[in-house]
Amino acid sequence: MAMNKLLLILTAASIITILHRTAALPAETLTNAADTLSNSGYVAMSLTLNLVSDVLLSHHNSATVFTPPDSSFSDYGQPSLTILQLHFSPMAFSLQSIRSLPYGTKIPTVDSGTFLTVTTRSPSDQISINDVKIVGSPIFDDGSLIVFGIESFFDPNFTVPDPPVPTARLDHCTASFADNSNFSFHDSANVLISRGYSVMASFLNLQLLGFITQPTLTVFAPSDEVMVDYSGRFPDYQSLFHRHVLPCKVSWRDLINIDDGTSFDTYLEGFEIKINRSGGSFKVNEVPITFPDMYYSDWIVIHGIREIVSLPKPVDEAIDGDGDGDPFDDTPASTSGRELIASGPDRSEF
Repeated sequence: MAMNKLLLILTAASIITILHRTAALPAETLTNAADTLSNSGYVAMSLTLNLVSDVLLSHHNSATVFTPPDSSFSDYGQPSLTILQLHFSPMAFSLQSIRSLPYGTKIPTVDSGTFLTVTTRSPSDQISINDVKIVGSPIFDDGSLIVFGIESFFDPNFTVPDPPVPTARLDHCTASFADNSNFSFHDSANVLISRGYSVMASFLNLQLLGFITQPTLTVFAPSDEVMVDYSGRFPDYQSLFHRHVLPCKVSWRDLINIDDGTSFDTYLEGFEIKINRSGGSFKVNEVPITFPDMYYSDWIVIHGIREIVSLPKPVDEAIDGDGDGDPFDDTPASTSGRELIASGPDRSEF
């Protein structure tokens, strides 16, 4: 067992070591997406993506594109930029994550403050957004840019015919455990690996939280590219992982309904994550959420985030204000630095 953990630690370290920072949505990704669209019969959106990507996606390192067929472009004529903005979301939504979203859930677009609405009424129904059905599997998906075919253009004047029943807003995070000692992070870790979050997958497999029975968790996962700064910093791994994990499940629909500024305790004692929302932007401690509900089950949900959630700088360093401090400094100022270790089904609140 000890040898297996050592191997996992070395694996995580080696993954971090070979990483290099890459630009968000690089030109190669957009070119590949445009080529795939053209080869799949979506020539109009292929040309459109080449024309408008600099305008609509230049500030985003993830996106979901919903593309109508060429026949819709022919019938509609040249769509305005306002119409096109409805078809671009600044977050990556996989097929699984969209399917997990209940009726009435909002999906942000690149037009700040404008949202699409999930209109799938039953898990067995074909997925629909703004009453427009998604056609099959993604046309293109490289983990950061995902492209879906849809039956027609979204209506900018669409309103939900049957408003969803309001859900209770989360304002605290309570740890809970199921009576199941045979749980596994295998499926969630595999999804993380396939999406470019291999380091966080290794941390999950390491069982750094020491659970004996199945917990309820939310994981905010930084991508591999931003983990390069932690190469070889073995003593920091536990703190790094624990401050990205909540002891309760907070899905994308929960995040949409949470009051701006709501804070939740993490598994790093004394350290909180604050949810901030502005228009279509959602952040945890000022770090943008880029891939909501990347993995979703009845006991764990994983959201991809753009950067590492950092600890506050030491008080003396903050007072100096020289700006030369390590942005990933693991010397906590207002936290004790001690981790909450769940050794059993303790159902006390955090």
